[in-house]
Amino acid sequence: MSSTTAAVPTEHPEPPFPSAVVEEMLKLFLKAVRAHQLYLHNNPTYVRALEAARGAFAPVWEHTDEISLVVTETELRWESVPVLTEGEKASDSLPWILFKDGVRELRLQKGFEHSEMVALLDMIQRVRKGSPDEDDLLTMFWEQEFLYMRYRYVDVGGEGGSPLEVVSSEDRPRVIEQGAREELVETANNAIVNIADFDSTLYFLDEKEVAYMHSEVQKEYERDLRSNVIAAMLDIYENQADLSVRSEITEQLNHMVVHLLASAQFRPVAYLLREVAQIMQRAKDLSLAQRNAMGAIPDQISEPASLAQLIQSLDEAADLPAQEDLTALFEELRPSSLVTVFSWLVKVQNVRLRTLLETAASRLASANTTELVKLIAAHDASVAIEAMRRAGSLRTAAAVPPLAKVMTDGDAAMRLAGAQALAEIGSPGALQVLERAIDDVDRDVRVATARAIAARTYRPALPRVEAAVKGKDVRDADLTEKMAIFEAYGALCGEAGVPLLDGILNAKGFLARRDDPEVRACAAMALGRIGSEAAIAALRRAAGEKEAIVRNAINRALRGGPA
Repeated sequence: MSSTTAAVPTEHPEPPFPSAVVEEMLKLFLKAVRAHQLYLHNNPTYVRALEAARGAFAPVWEHTDEISLVVTETELRWESVPVLTEGEKASDSLPWILFKDGVRELRLQKGFEHSEMVALLDMIQRVRKGSPDEDDLLTMFWEQEFLYMRYRYVDVGGEGGSPLEVVSSEDRPRVIEQGAREELVETANNAIVNIADFDSTLYFLDEKEVAYMHSEVQKEYERDLRSNVIAAMLDIYENQADLSVRSEITEQLNHMVVHLLASAQFRPVAYLLREVAQIMQRAKDLSLAQRNAMGAIPDQISEPASLAQLIQSLDEAADLPAQEDLTALFEELRPSSLVTVFSWLVKVQNVRLRTLLETAASRLASANTTELVKLIAAHDASVAIEAMRRAGSLRTAAAVPPLAKVMTDGDAAMRLAGAQALAEIGSPGALQVLERAIDDVDRDVRVATARAIAARTYRPALPRVEAAVKGKDVRDADLTEKMAIFEAYGALCGEAGVPLLDGILNAKGFLARRDDPEVRACAAMALGRIGSEAAIAALRRAAGEKEAIVRNAINRALRGGPA
């Protein structure tokens, strides 16, 4: 009687938590791998993919602090469950990339996604390129010294080899499994090199030579290869008159500007723009088409859309590039960029960036007054106001005609900016335009105008100022406006204005009623501004004044104090 024993299938224990959580994490990690390969690191698509991959680790860490993934040729397995499967051993398959270089297991610890995931993405991309000079994945792992990722591997160059587990840089002397410990330790001891063995050799370097070698190596590492490449391309362009060669170089330089800006490499861009300008001056054999094509390269950064996008990305960045790099870039902006710079001055939140934009705006405005004057008529109020402010600080006389139009047709904010600009320009034509604003309907414009006329002592405005002092409107105005009008009158009228001011301060009207105390106080300050003997006498006649505000003004005027 015979019997047969049925094969019992191997049963794997149930995973400690649903595998769907790990599958989703690896799915989003794989998307981050592809985005890392396809996009620049400041591209929104790449940033979103990276953040999504990091977020996918959170559900895993709710269940455990470490996850172990077994690597096969086509799969990643967790707790014997396939959680990432790629159908074939393709060159861009993540399991195959790990497997072919000997990696057999990855152990990811909590914190890996924030500290070391980007480094792993870099290594995967480098391995995918397959350059003959590139290190293999295990060498990259070893150099990186991961803290949150452990891995097991086999020596793919030998028959089998014992798997090794790298824990951290501090634990590396203990990573070899027991079976191969003695042999590998002996090999390692034999391979140790003692630098003291070479001290007495004929060709050992002295301290000065070592220091020189270190300095030269440091210089080589710090050398800006991008600028070298740009210089080489421009040399070829200048020396090769062939149309196809120059056309190709122009196209490549255009692409280079875009890529350098996208990667925040601003100093090479500034260098490129400066060199292009010099070549266009040196090269005498450029055709009109070549000159136009080459001249369009510096225009790229000054185009409104490109410059606005650049400023916005800088304003939103956590850290700005080096100030020297940004300064060099902004120094290459064209006059056409003034409108974009002006419009962003009021929007920028980053203090450092605003300071750099202010400097660039001042340089562009002072060097391009024609463009500056045009912007006073800009439809964007913020641009127009900034243009007026710059024209005033530069005392640009050519800005007076457009400012006169603003004082006639602009709204209150525009007229106020125009009045301040005219006051700073201070030319006879500017003050003549400003004089008409004494009767402006807006209180702030009237105050600014009166103060500017007083500061400039613009005597042709006296008739308008005197009419305002005698009029009813000033008596209904607030104290600030009253003081501005009377101060302007005191600055312009001289001795001839004493009787009017004396009458306001001291004379009694019908039924012994006097002017409002604020008006009388302002008249006292105007008399103090005149400062003649007649003016002082008028002040002393009111020395016994009972109204506190008038009495204080008289005392200040007699002392020659400020209003």
